[in-house]
Amino acid sequence: MSDFMKWFYDVYIQPQLYEIHEGEYTDYFQNLIDGLPDGLLPDLRKCEEFTAIHAFLLGLRTGRGLPRE
Repeated sequence: MSDFMKWFYDVYIQPQLYEIHEGEYTDYFQNLIDGLPDGLLPDLRKCEEFTAIHAFLLGLRTGRGLPRE
């Protein structure tokens, strides 16, 4: 991944994800985090970063979510 995508994740994507996490999924994500064995939280965060960046790039490639004329 490029440095830009990592920066973009930190500045834009991650804050958006955590706004969503504060909604109806709060209990689910808290249970997931609480159930992780020690030391796996950084791996979960890297997996979340990878998945979010690639989902964003897929949306760019396919044009999903863009308004139709």
